[in-house]
Amino acid sequence: MHASQTGQCPLCNEDGGRVVWRSEGWRLVHAGEAAFPAFYRLICNRHVAEWSDLPASERALAMEAVTLVECLLREHLQPDKINLATLGNVVPHLHWHVIARFGWDSHFPNPVWGAELRLSPQPEIAAVVQALPALEQALASRLDAHFSEGGTHG
Repeated sequence: MHASQTGQCPLCNEDGGRVVWRSEGWRLVHAGEAAFPAFYRLICNRHVAEWSDLPASERALAMEAVTLVECLLREHLQPDKINLATLGNVVPHLHWHVIARFGWDSHFPNPVWGAELRLSPQPEIAAVVQALPALEQALASRLDAHFSEGGTHG
């Protein structure tokens, strides 16, 4: 992508959410979606549009990071499902969505971008939000260890 195009990319110019962890190559942000309190994005720090644009070694390192985020969400929150997605149709900058889903959430079983089926119950949302500080501390610690062991792409 040309420099003039990357200058307009929101994920090149902004964090894309509240930063939970950052390395040289990647960052994990909390998306701040009120109806989905455990919605995270793993974002490539440089402008890359497609997964296949990364070297194989970096894809492997990043996919293990996505897996690590999924595992910690499951361990800390016991969701009904984890959704993984990399779309980039609106923002063509490589990022993975890692979203803990609960049977009570407003869209379940629809995708978070689908139709709302009900209101999410506030006590359940509050319980997830209360668990986020411990989850995020574990995420930062484990991601630091993963990327320091994985080489220079982190």
